[in-house]
Amino acid sequence: MSLRVRWWPTLRRRAALLAVTSGSLVMMAACADMPRDSRAQGVVWQVDNATTNPVGDWHALGVNQLLVQWTVVDDTAFVPNTGLPTAANMPDWARIGREPWARDVVLGLAGYADEKRARADVAKLIRQSERVAGVSLPLHVTGYYFPVEVDPTWGDAPKLAALLSTLPRPLWISVYDRSNIGGKTLADWLASWLPDDVGVFFQDGCGVYARGPEVARQYLDALAQRFGRDRVRVIAEAFRPSEHGGFRAATAGELREQLSAYHGYFTYLFDGPHYVSDELVRTLAPRAGRHATSP
Repeated sequence: MSLRVRWWPTLRRRAALLAVTSGSLVMMAACADMPRDSRAQGVVWQVDNATTNPVGDWHALGVNQLLVQWTVVDDTAFVPNTGLPTAANMPDWARIGREPWARDVVLGLAGYADEKRARADVAKLIRQSERVAGVSLPLHVTGYYFPVEVDPTWGDAPKLAALLSTLPRPLWISVYDRSNIGGKTLADWLASWLPDDVGVFFQDGCGVYARGPEVARQYLDALAQRFGRDRVRVIAEAFRPSEHGGFRAATAGELREQLSAYHGYFTYLFDGPHYVSDELVRTLAPRAGRHATSP
């Protein structure tokens, strides 16, 4: 064995360690300069054919976890080896896995963009999700998300309990409340059927003016009291209705109000590629933005 062959693995390990250490120092410097009311821990990526190459400076807000909304949507796979038709433009998962905002990944499974169709075809989506869960990806996957959203108006939601049993853990679902029944009532309804080993992503409702951040915080506190804080995370909707139809990005002031209200809870920005631009990040945390640069 030559000297070069003997030493190359050691040098490679040292280089990898240096890269991780440098990344950690960058993140620590960013967080030290970051206002508390501008911090988030996760960013959501809602994959579609036009958004398969997510880029952004979300780590400048403290983000180090990526929540992928789904990896199969409308029977089209954005990951290989599922046996389903694949998207015309496939994400570069290896590159994404190296991003500082994707050091950990919660992998969304199979869904439909249309909520009514998703709820009608839950069993089919579970089968597709089982295929996705078996795919090897160059990501540090720390959990899974079944992207059929629930709310108290869905009468068949309790049937999910048995269907979710075949999916890997840690597992999360998301819940919203357009009816404004209140946090305690929502928590009671979920507790009546949700398996004990499934976590909750609460959609705050600010993006559609269902409620303000302070009321959303009351929901979070009620859910956490029932399920424990480790089992509850919040989706901060980083969009608002546009006067011209559709949605616009939330302003820095609007999003800062949400992030400040949710301090102490694991918070995801929904969603990064569509609504949280680098300019918005710099406005929220200008000093942190100077430190936090992508590797």
